[in-house]
Amino acid sequence: MDIISGFVVYVNSFDIDYISWVLWVLYPILITFLLPAFIVLFLYLTSLALFIYKQRMKLKAAYDHDFWDGARKTLGVFWWAQARIWHGYEVEGLHHIPETGPALIIYYHGVLPVDLYYVLTTVLLEKNRLVHLVGDKFLFYMPGWQTMMEVFNVAPGTVSSCVDVLTNGHLLSIAPGGVREALFSDENYKLLWNKRCGFAKVALQANVPIIPMFTKNIREAFRTPYWARAWLRGLYEKTRIPCVPAYGFFPVKLKTIFGEPILPNPNLTAEELAERVKSAIENLIEKHQTCPGSILRALLERIPFLR
Repeated sequence: MDIISGFVVYVNSFDIDYISWVLWVLYPILITFLLPAFIVLFLYLTSLALFIYKQRMKLKAAYDHDFWDGARKTLGVFWWAQARIWHGYEVEGLHHIPETGPALIIYYHGVLPVDLYYVLTTVLLEKNRLVHLVGDKFLFYMPGWQTMMEVFNVAPGTVSSCVDVLTNGHLLSIAPGGVREALFSDENYKLLWNKRCGFAKVALQANVPIIPMFTKNIREAFRTPYWARAWLRGLYEKTRIPCVPAYGFFPVKLKTIFGEPILPNPNLTAEELAERVKSAIENLIEKHQTCPGSILRALLERIPFLR
């Protein structure tokens, strides 16, 4: 028993000495890399806190007017600060969004539509307007999301319900490509609308302008692997389950561009109007996006003199 006890003591002592040695070896590395990273993180959090503090009067007015409006604007300030810090986010053509009255925003759907969240925030803070959203049905089955969907006016969206939103004077956003475009488009930014024209029927019935929207580098912020797109397309078409994995959240340069409003023409069919809007978004992509997209190039665009 004395030999066994002595061996156990030796092993425990060896483990402690070995761990101490490993820590001694790694200590300079931890000091060299982790502390500077922590300081950078702290600086970003400081910038975020100051940005929120700068907006305090707007937030106070919002809470005094309506609790949920205050909640939306508080969250909006966080999203806007995150967009500016992480993506150097910019918006071009915001003047195309009307100060009052209805309009339909049609956009290209990235893997994760963070640009849409940034747009909602921008319109809410800059124009004091809430954009209603049409969301895919699977979103409404996500546990714990119900309150968020209600507060931000996200709905599945039929033609009649969308017309009602617009005739009541609200802004509405729709991505005709939806989840299919999000998961199975690629760095060439091809629109996957499959002849969808429901949004055009909505615009014609409600007689509202359509505002095309595209965000530069949105597919460089998040991506889906090629092998997943190739293997899982059939499964998605059968089940409509968003089964393709995504990766990213790269701090690439993001810039949202709103195109000239397209006025509905009663002489056009819904299919013809949809094609006109599709062409407008394709023109925005051709003008503002270098294809195929490159994560490295999009990262370098954060540096002003390299743009």
